[in-house]
Amino acid sequence: MSQEAGDSPTEKENSDRLIVGRIISGQKDLFRLLVRRYERPVYGMGVSFFRNTEDASDFVQEVFLKVYRSLSRFEGRSRFSTWLYKIAYNTAVNGVNRRKEYQSLAVEEAGIEAGENDTPERILIRNAARDAVLVSLAELPERYRICIDLFFFYGCSYQEIETITGFPVNTIKSHVFRAKKLLREKLEGLT
Repeated sequence: MSQEAGDSPTEKENSDRLIVGRIISGQKDLFRLLVRRYERPVYGMGVSFFRNTEDASDFVQEVFLKVYRSLSRFEGRSRFSTWLYKIAYNTAVNGVNRRKEYQSLAVEEAGIEAGENDTPERILIRNAARDAVLVSLAELPERYRICIDLFFFYGCSYQEIETITGFPVNTIKSHVFRAKKLLREKLEGLT
């Protein structure tokens, strides 16, 4: 999702692979670096699926326990983040089937801070626009919301989303396209 300061995606991926290699070689304490790097996006996915902080926190622990136990099976054919998000996604889907419906990460990311030159009018307009986007996102079919989240909020490519969700790439492209079209139509109706 977000990059550490100064890390390009390639540098981050190389760093992830190096850390994984060292953990597998016995430097188990380095796992905390991966947790620190990916805890926030995994937590965001947990909030999206479970809609409360307690379940999301439990989800994060469960995901990182699974990742730690499976680390030796990471073959490096995909980015480490893609592999991790696939584990998180599968864990969430299995959990949500027993619990609740998926809610977009946009809700988690929706907090808008007032700028120095913001007037009460601007804040009100921006909050109304944010609320309209959130309502429109919530009305999308779940499969569209998942693809939109992974594409926009997690920065995953179509191929990575395929790896994570198991949806074919053309289906993902179609879901993202249709979701954007539906959002545009819903939001145009508000102006």
